[in-house]
Amino acid sequence: MFFDLDTRELLRTRPNPLTAEQMARLRGSRPAGPPPRPATEPVRVQRRASNSGVVMVVGQKVALGRVHAYRTVTIAVSEATLAIELDDGETRVVRRTTTHAVRSIKAQRPWTATPSVS
Repeated sequence: MFFDLDTRELLRTRPNPLTAEQMARLRGSRPAGPPPRPATEPVRVQRRASNSGVVMVVGQKVALGRVHAYRTVTIAVSEATLAIELDDGETRVVRRTTTHAVRSIKAQRPWTATPSVS
């Protein structure tokens, strides 16, 4: 199978060049198992709010408010919603507007500069 690298669109398929006898002689070969299934439970990620209280998850910006600036929040990402668990025990549910996949799970801590000794 040949895919476009940018869109992952199937461009064409080609037949297997090996015969059944050649495939049987391959070392370590075994039949394929069942295809992988997507997870049914939401993916839990952590994000650090910016100085204005905005987090970005799956390509979507969510404004939490300046009260949550620089705080790390846990977000449950499902197909249709983002459930944001705040520090005070409140859970805010936001409708998801993108179809992007989750790329990072943990929030990044801020960079700190080390003092230079002169």
